[in-house]
Amino acid sequence: MPAHANSSVGFRFAGVGAALPEKIITNGDLTVAMDTTDEWIRDRTGIGARHVGGSTSELSTLAAREALERSGLAPGDIGQVILATTSPDFICPGTAPAVAHALGLDCGAFDLQAACSGWVYGLVVANGLMLQGLVNILVIGAESLDRITDYTARDTGILFGNGAGAAIITQDPSAKGQVLGWDLGANGAHVGILYSEHDGVLQMDGKEVFRQAVTVMQRSTHASLAMAGLTIDDIDLVIPHQANTRIVDAAWKKLGFSHDKTVMILDRTGNTSAASIPLALADALADNRLRPGDNVLFLGFGAGMTWASMIVRWDGTLIGTAAW
Repeated sequence: MPAHANSSVGFRFAGVGAALPEKIITNGDLTVAMDTTDEWIRDRTGIGARHVGGSTSELSTLAAREALERSGLAPGDIGQVILATTSPDFICPGTAPAVAHALGLDCGAFDLQAACSGWVYGLVVANGLMLQGLVNILVIGAESLDRITDYTARDTGILFGNGAGAAIITQDPSAKGQVLGWDLGANGAHVGILYSEHDGVLQMDGKEVFRQAVTVMQRSTHASLAMAGLTIDDIDLVIPHQANTRIVDAAWKKLGFSHDKTVMILDRTGNTSAASIPLALADALADNRLRPGDNVLFLGFGAGMTWASMIVRWDGTLIGTAAW
């Protein structure tokens, strides 16, 4: 693992937004298209419904606009847009410039492709840009996975949905908010366990994804804890990638996390890849689950295989989003 040092630059969430398409596919709807039942899907995944419709740029713009409004910042205050997605509107160009234009921003904008780990990758990149002098950065996770999902396939069609979550992070001179530790990783030997060809649909080796995900969740958590100088008991809230409740359950048994410290929205959204963690963050804020001084762990894993984690000390100044 490459060496990397922590920094003392304050890191505050200035605004958070979320967007989900109106159309919902329930487990009951899927029973018409495939040999399955609501009970079978819930037991194996924890999912009850997923949202479909809307493009990645449309959903990104909705979530980002809400984050911008809640931050109290003006479009001219944003210095960079980072859009984490595995389902961009086009192969070329990236989707981020279109989102920046729709928001009236005049700054750099680029896509980041690290699958379900992408939004946490984006936070780490944004923190690095802050060390170079940027003050306000918009980090979005957004997906239109219905474009690459076969909803008649029982292994993948039960899992994936659309959505977007966005956060504006800003330098915090008071340093009440703080990046305490982070970890990024990838193992290209496992590219073939979850992928989609151009003009294809998602293909998955479910058993191997499960095995690798549980392993890397432990590895990345311990790496971020080591950088932060913390233990499992020091973490007040965990916001993991929303892929499968069984994966989270298995990892938590090994790590020692309790479910009362975990934010899960999977039952309502399905797996929204790069959007899942910021969507869960928005939900945690709506439920008033974040308190000043809390140590919050963001933990992602996904195709590639990639993984990412970040521990942030919550500064408590952000007003929560409305429930959705």
